[in-house]
Amino acid sequence: MAEKNERAYEKVIEHIKNEIWQGTLKRGERLPPERELAETLGVSRNSVREAIRTLGLMGFVSSTQGAGNFVTCDIEQNLRESLRMMIMLGETNYLQISQLRCGLETENARLAAERILPRQAVRLKELVRLMREEPNPQRASRYDQEYHSLLCEASGNRLIKSLFSAMLSTFNDFISTMYARIMEDERQAQALHAAHGQLADALAAHDADAAARAMRVHFEVVDASIRREKML
Repeated sequence: MAEKNERAYEKVIEHIKNEIWQGTLKRGERLPPERELAETLGVSRNSVREAIRTLGLMGFVSSTQGAGNFVTCDIEQNLRESLRMMIMLGETNYLQISQLRCGLETENARLAAERILPRQAVRLKELVRLMREEPNPQRASRYDQEYHSLLCEASGNRLIKSLFSAMLSTFNDFISTMYARIMEDERQAQALHAAHGQLADALAAHDADAAARAMRVHFEVVDASIRREKML
């Protein structure tokens, strides 16, 4: 019976995925009622509910009490849960996450150098100043997070922004801790602030190569701190 229910639940998921793929269902549209789906597919309503719960966890369906179930595309939720589970199971570590961020944000910096708006360039330089002047590492860390989020926004690449946002929300505490550790070492703190400043200058000048170099230096500082603290 369990095997039969599993097949039924998967049948519902595949049906909804196919409807989206064929364009019958689009983002923001409401799914057919549970009873209608159950009758159409010849499965129980419990199987339909299980499929919708699973799609909800994946970020592809959202439910609103009294209104129904809607097609969505919350890739950040999907990635966030996957990354968190990988960390919990020991399938990845903070150094690998930092290396992934370096690759994404280096390319992001190149894109941002082409597309950054004047107001964004001004705000980046202001955030560099705020990070240098803020004595409280926790508050300074929030400026750092805003700095990198703004970079992703400036690139205009939604997928990079979603990937970064998922990592940021998953490893927010880790990022804050690492920032505080880096600030404890004056030489590393200066190197990190310098990289932030050089990156902001490169973006304002629309110099993609200089922006990419500054981003790589930034993550060299971060990775060195991760290794030193043995947070692998």
